[in-house]
This record gives sequence, C-alpha cells and structure tokens, in this order.
Amino acid sequence: NSSESHNCAKSILTSDRLQIVVTLSVFFNETWEAANCANCLKNNSEGLSNSTVEFLDLFNKSLTCFEHNFQGQTVYLSPNNYTEVCKNCNETYKMLNDLYNNLQRMNRQGGESGHSTHLCIDVEDAMNITRKLWSRTFNCSVPCSDTVPVIAVSSFILFLPIVFYLSSFLHSKQKKRILILPKRIQSNASLVNIQEKYS
Repeated sequence: NSSESHNCAKSILTSDRLQIVVTLSVFFNETWEAANCANCLKNNSEGLSNSTVEFLDLFNKSLTCFEHNFQGQTVYLSPNNYTEVCKNCNETYKMLNDLYNNLQRMNRQGGESGHSTHLCIDVEDAMNITRKLWSRTFNCSVPCSDTVPVIAVSSFILFLPIVFYLSSFLHSKQKKRILILPKRIQSNASLVNIQEKYS
C-alpha cells in the first residue's frame, strides 16, 4: 500500500533501540554538507566538475615534482636546503595556487556546482597540504612584489612630521625681542632747570 510505505520504511529504520541506520544516515548527510562535497561535483552530481579534475591533476603534478626533486637533492644537500625543489617546482606550484584562487573566486559567484559556499574539502585539504609542504617543509618563499611600494609609503609617512616641523621652523618669522630701556628720571636739579625754562 503506497499510502503506508512511508510509515513502513520509518518502522523498519527505527526498529532497533539505537536506530543505527537513522543515526548513520544523519551523520553522513551532515558530513556531506559540512565538507561541501557537492561543490566538487557537476550540477546534476554525475561526476567531478571539470575545474575539480583540473585542480586534482595539477595537485598530483605538484606532488610528483616535489617528490622527484626532493629525492634528487637528499644525496647532495643538507635537509634544510631544498633550492632545487623551489626552483624546479615554482611554476607548477604557482599554477596550482592561481587555479585555487580562481576556483575560490568562481565559487563565491556560484561556479560549476551551483553552490555559492566554500570549496569542497578535498580541494581545500589538497591546497593546504601543498602550501604546508611549499612553505614549511621546503622553506620556499615567493618574494612579495609589494615590498618596495610599502617601504616607500611607510618612509614617506614617517618623514612627514619631520618635514612639517622643519618647514614650520624655516618659514615662520622669528621675532627678536627688542629690549626697550626705560628712561631714568633725571635728577631733581635738572628738573628744576627744565621748569625754569618753561616758566
């Protein structure tokens, strides 16, 4: 009976005391949602999206490059010196990083999957692993292109007060104090003489 099928399914799923099937179903659904797994798939969930396939392919190339150059160096160089990895894998890492940034930007606008949230956990974890290897393990760093403008602007701002006070000092009129000596009252004899002249 189709009208009773829902109740029948419910009674089968909740027949045991722990309701293990329902608990597992809820757990897997919540994990799927929390990990944004749908964002790795096409709209109709037929398979991985093209961007995810491209990213995972580039991720595998990066790891292969790291492994290949790392093995070649261990014989000759100390463990802290991985210049060959940094030099030979720089292009692959840069392409992977750029692709990840583009995927993030696309996903905010509702990319291939149609979901406008975070990227799926597989892509985010893969990028985190790659960045950790690149920066912490191999100690590779890309010089920041904004360093020179930042230093220039900071220096300009630091010197503004000095320029202000210096120009204020140079352009202000320095008033020199002129001491005016008070006239002393002349002696009584000279006052009498002055009074006699006028009288």
